[in-house]
Amino acid sequence: MSCLAGLMVVVLYCFFTFTSAALYPPPFSPVTNWLSDLGSWSGNPNGAILYNVGCVVTGLALFLFYIGLYKWYDGKKWRRILLTAGQILGLCSAFSLMMIGVFSADSGEPHLFWSAAFFTLNFIVVLLVITSLMTHHKFMKAIGIYGYLVTIASLVLDYTVGGPLVEWFTVFTALGFAGLLVINMLNVAYPSKK
Repeated sequence: MSCLAGLMVVVLYCFFTFTSAALYPPPFSPVTNWLSDLGSWSGNPNGAILYNVGCVVTGLALFLFYIGLYKWYDGKKWRRILLTAGQILGLCSAFSLMMIGVFSADSGEPHLFWSAAFFTLNFIVVLLVITSLMTHHKFMKAIGIYGYLVTIASLVLDYTVGGPLVEWFTVFTALGFAGLLVINMLNVAYPSKK
């Protein structure tokens, strides 16, 4: 369940985001446009519905993805506690993403609240999941290192540079982490025969 849901998170978000971006009136650039600009009814009248629906359906897939992380539970109590905390906050993060789609950039404060909640929760969830899995014998350590590096880079860039490009970097490197975790989970669920 988690593998398919994780794959759908990556595919759905990319499909809806890039389709919406293709409909955005030019000029459009990740350097000058926030992701949420894609969901703005006033700024992207032809593509806003796609981005907003994409946030909702991606959030639904994220629910299943985070629930499915129970497959990593083992006998270590501390790992289960950290991973469970990551799952719970991950569900909150998924809900926040859905609310970004419900409250588009045009809505002002509600959108800013849910957007801030999503990004804050996303940072915490990635760190909790990686920390809980780094010593798991079936976890690929390179994925954890990637997750730590891009999360730290996102935080540093957000506080030093800021701007739309950092947001794009944060979202798509997080999608990359989810995709790598899916690959790792497939190897755990369906190990290659040697």
